[in-house]
Amino acid sequence: MYFDELPLSDGVLDALWDMHFDECTPVQEKTIPVILEGRDVISCAQTGTGKTAAYILPLLTNLEFDGHDPDKLNAIIMAPTRELAQQIDQQMQGFGYFVPFSSVAVYGGRDGGAWGTQIKGLQTGADVVIATPGRLLSHMNIYDIDFSGVKYFILDEADRMLDMGFYDDIMTIYKRLPQDCQKIMFSATMPADIRKMAKAIMHDPVEVQIAISRPPETIHQMAVDLYDNQKTGMVQRLIHDGMKKVIVFVGKKQRVKDLTLALRQKGLNARAMHSDLEQKERDEVMLDFRNAKIDVLVATDIVARGIDVDDIPLVINYDVPRDAEDYVHRIGRTARAENKGAAVTFIGPDDRRYFAKIENFLHKRIERIPVPAELGEAPIVNECAKPASKDKPHSKNKPRTKNKPRSKNKPTSKNNSISTEQPASKDNPASTENHSRRMRHSLG
Repeated sequence: MYFDELPLSDGVLDALWDMHFDECTPVQEKTIPVILEGRDVISCAQTGTGKTAAYILPLLTNLEFDGHDPDKLNAIIMAPTRELAQQIDQQMQGFGYFVPFSSVAVYGGRDGGAWGTQIKGLQTGADVVIATPGRLLSHMNIYDIDFSGVKYFILDEADRMLDMGFYDDIMTIYKRLPQDCQKIMFSATMPADIRKMAKAIMHDPVEVQIAISRPPETIHQMAVDLYDNQKTGMVQRLIHDGMKKVIVFVGKKQRVKDLTLALRQKGLNARAMHSDLEQKERDEVMLDFRNAKIDVLVATDIVARGIDVDDIPLVINYDVPRDAEDYVHRIGRTARAENKGAAVTFIGPDDRRYFAKIENFLHKRIERIPVPAELGEAPIVNECAKPASKDKPHSKNKPRTKNKPRSKNKPTSKNNSISTEQPASKDNPASTENHSRRMRHSLG
């Protein structure tokens, strides 16, 4: 579907035209019409599918036509991190270039002038407020904010906000809003806590489910079967001299702290990232990581989505993620912006069933690499088990299905959609020979 087939305002369509965006992504095609109708929406779509535009475009259109009060706050967009709030604010400025609406980004940081700008926007009635929960609550606790004109309450990456402990903060903010405002929730996963929140704040919501995409082929995926006491040594072997901006994902905060200390004791320039850190500390760590002052970032899933760092060469899953969505988000931190990258997952004896589910989702067996001899003997694994595949091999003689012809007035490029997602294609499992050589080639 093309954007000009949707009832978006002329100003929004003009911005899309100037930005060379023609076609909707699936989440945009399914979500925008529902938001324009004024329905509450729960949209399950992963990062990179164009979800930000899926709510900004109809929001700007509705603001233009709904007769809102220009002197009051009209929309609240909640985001889990400062980085995501900044990205949303940038897209708001781009898509809203030709429409007369103001926005203010409300998030923590060391910029003293930002606090004053935020107060001005919140008190004078910016049309759209883009905020992290903690920072907005800080303002609410100091002075009164008039939320009576809010007609739209949008939660972006809601599952991450709940993982970071923001449930009570979000509910505190929600209770200050008009109860008849439109509620829009985007989440990459749909755990029980998300459904609990949706039930608490939404009225008869429409659910939009977008199937999770597979990782791009530019990521060289590998795995290694090993014991837990071999993992730290394996991290050392994978990180070559001079390699920077490596992310090691760990399942729990305490294990993040323990591993970071162990790596630092072994001479690696490692820092930890988890939700126990204050926002100021997280900002400092991410700034140093982005500027290559940190070689290894040991993190929970707090950085699995929403960080804008393009040149990460290697992602290590120290612990196997418990579902395929988390796996795709984690390894998707590498091979961004047309770069290549590698991802290695450590599979302990108790993790095999979880990794088997990931392989079943991917419809292939991930290449196994060996444990170096100096780390000791690796677990014995039954190689007979193969992941189930739903993809049937193509017959060499079977003709391909031709695409339907496009309208003469429509562009033919498939690249002009608002998404950072790369299409994935099925490949064959790599040979089990020369693992070490291929690993060195991929990571070097």
